[in-house]
Formats: sequence, C-alpha cells, structure tokens
Amino acid sequence: MTNIKGSCLCDKVQFEAEDKFQQFHLCHCDQCKKMSGSAHVSNLFIKPDYFNWLAGEELVSRYDVPERSISNAFCQQCGSAVPYLSSSKQWVIVPAGGLNSSPSLKPQDHIFTQEKAEWYQDIDKLKQYPGFPD
Repeated sequence: MTNIKGSCLCDKVQFEAEDKFQQFHLCHCDQCKKMSGSAHVSNLFIKPDYFNWLAGEELVSRYDVPERSISNAFCQQCGSAVPYLSSSKQWVIVPAGGLNSSPSLKPQDHIFTQEKAEWYQDIDKLKQYPGFPD
C-alpha cells in the first residue's frame, strides 16, 4: 500500500498515512466554514493504525468545538490545519489540502449543505485561470 505524506505550510508538522482513507467529505457546516475561512473543509477519515506523525506533533494545538464532535487542529507556527484524532478515537481526520499528493479516494459528498454559503453557488461557471488573472 502506498504511503502519502503531508505537512503544514511551514513544514514543521509532518505526517504520513497509508492510502487507506475510508471517507472523504466536503463539509459546509458553519463551524467548518469559520475554521477554514472558506466555503467548506475537505476532510479525509482514516483509522489511527494507518496514520503516523513524522515531525512536529508537539507544535499541534487543538480546539474542540463546544457541544459538537468536531475539532480544529492547527500548527502553532503557521496556523495551517493539521490532522487530529476524533473525539471517538475511531478516526484521524486529515485535511486534504495538507497532503503532498492525491489519495486514491475522491470526495464522496457535500455534507451540511443546508448551511452552505449563499455565495458558493454556480462556482463551476466562473472563469478559471492557471494563476492570478491579468
């Protein structure tokens, strides 16, 4: 099985996971929008046995959202989202944007769509550029 490495933006927190992700959700809940500063988070779920910290685990801070079973874990140095162990201890939640390469599992669904940002409509119709527009 292939291992996929990942890191935070400053590269001080590093991790790897076997490509055995079991869930891949795009979550639009209000809490995830606030955590990401964007329209949604893109989270992969993997069993803890298939995940390993390589460096910087001591630099990870965690905020548990009150009355919800979600958390926000981030690098203390650069603020990037990093993996965390779910409150049930059954899953490691891995932010897809932190991976250095693509997992074999593709996004399966959009969840909490009743909380989707109103401005996040018809985005596939927007102009696309390979970099900043001129």
